[in-house]
Amino acid sequence: MKNLTTAIISFILLTATSYAQRGTLRDRFEDKKDQIKSLKIAFITTELDLTSEEAVKFWPVFNAFEDKQQEIRKQKLRSYLDRTDGNSLDRMSEKDATVLMNQIESTEDELYQLKKKFLTNLRGVLPSVKILKLKKAEDQFNKKLLQQYRDRREPR
Repeated sequence: MKNLTTAIISFILLTATSYAQRGTLRDRFEDKKDQIKSLKIAFITTELDLTSEEAVKFWPVFNAFEDKQQEIRKQKLRSYLDRTDGNSLDRMSEKDATVLMNQIESTEDELYQLKKKFLTNLRGVLPSVKILKLKKAEDQFNKKLLQQYRDRREPR
């Protein structure tokens, strides 16, 4: 089963590479993002072995969480990174740095509270064992994705 998943991931990444040569940079990014999301859904579905009843309840909760998390990161954390690019940190006053640190802490807390709420919501949808399997599956997926990226970047 793991080899099948790896083969599917490899195939989709190869397909993504061919599509990446067409369209604008933004289109290519969105295509890759969609493909990775599809791979993640397939991987999680396989790893959790969801029943159809569980899947109907699980995916809306999971997708809402993922969307909200992405929105927070995109809106807030991106703006912090933009303010700290280049040598801007060396020119930043202590007061401005403190304000930025407080904003980052607030955003991290917001993400933590979102995750907490997500886990609470999942308890009404899945048994605890499957919630733990979800965490493991997400970690495994991210490791595989990162490894494939590293493998593609290494000179042969």
